[in-house]
Amino acid sequence: MNEKVIKYLYDIKLAIEEIDSFFSSRQKRYEEYADDIMLKRAIERDLEIIGEAINRILKEYPEVPLNNAKKIVGLRNQIIHAYDAISDENIWGIVINHLPALKLEVEALIQQSEF
Repeated sequence: MNEKVIKYLYDIKLAIEEIDSFFSSRQKRYEEYADDIMLKRAIERDLEIIGEAINRILKEYPEVPLNNAKKIVGLRNQIIHAYDAISDENIWGIVINHLPALKLEVEALIQQSEF
């Protein structure tokens, strides 16, 4: 992997960590998310960053072993271009069910690149 791809992997890792940090002083519950418009927009922005970074990785390194890479790019496109079709439940499901696995994949790729 080249340096640009590694930089994008770090961007993904940092965006996921930022989302996690939003819950350092509050419970990680759907109600906390759904009732806070700033929190929702902040999480959506980080998901945009994650999707854009993965999109750039796919252009540089199309064989990158990231599960659901194209779906993540699709989510980014949906957030940006079809913002009115975004459901809170869908975004929350991604935060709870998919970001932890993505973080592990990204950390493993970063670690592999250091050797």
